[in-house]
Amino acid sequence: MRDQAETLRLKMLKRQGELGKTIAVVSGKGGVGKSNFSMNFAINLASKDKKVAIVDMDIGMGNINILIGKNVSYSLKDYLEGNKSLDEVIFEGPHGLQCIAGGSGMSSVLEWSEAMFERLIHAFEQLQKNFDYILFDMGAGATKWSLELLTSIDEIIVITTAEPTSITDAYSMMKYIHVRDMDKQFYLLCNRAFSKEEGIETIERLKLTMKRFLDKEVIVLGSLPEDPVVRNAVREQVPFSIAYPEALISKTLQLIVARFMEQRMEEVHAHEQSASKFLSKLRSIFSKGRD
Repeated sequence: MRDQAETLRLKMLKRQGELGKTIAVVSGKGGVGKSNFSMNFAINLASKDKKVAIVDMDIGMGNINILIGKNVSYSLKDYLEGNKSLDEVIFEGPHGLQCIAGGSGMSSVLEWSEAMFERLIHAFEQLQKNFDYILFDMGAGATKWSLELLTSIDEIIVITTAEPTSITDAYSMMKYIHVRDMDKQFYLLCNRAFSKEEGIETIERLKLTMKRFLDKEVIVLGSLPEDPVVRNAVREQVPFSIAYPEALISKTLQLIVARFMEQRMEEVHAHEQSASKFLSKLRSIFSKGRD
């Protein structure tokens, strides 16, 4: 009965307009610049007249508000616990970007109550209805719950660096997800590359490994250079794409975002039904987590 009601509600939303695309940004390990990429990527999308929301899913260690110099009073945690409404935990970033901080103190999905599951699904439903893109900045590494959650999200941007451990962890994450959802689309990006050649070599290595061992084609977004302006921007608590728009990394990111949007336009008809499956998959995952 609950699944039927969910399907009906999604059909009604579909008639009202196209549901937003859900995109997860992941990395196999910490220290690769994932959150910094997520924020600047989202800002660039928003600057192109897209309605964009970013949700910090690193619950307990979230930092997206710090990257833009925002002190927030409420977070996703406050919403899930029923203390605040969804509107009260959303704060505005550059170019109209809407953000939800992760909060702290909730590390396991098994600790969540039925009411929390329902509130999370309601929040994601509203975000899909009101935004063109919803980015989930996932926590570094992988937990059983986070990997299961990723199978419900439409598309996944995988961030790696040229370090062998980072490449191995990125492949392991994609393999885990691919085994459970062979149609999942992956986008690869090498961050903090010391040269163009290093970035290309890293991405090609991952791409060929995915093809050889999993027979899976992936989309290459490109690479971002190791740029000292990033550290400066973090200290200033201003995204590098805004603080240093003429820097090499900012110009490169603009090209990467354009490439992503062009790829999205090519795929929109082939995947136009996938957005409506997000909440149904999410509910199924949460149900399994409580069994």
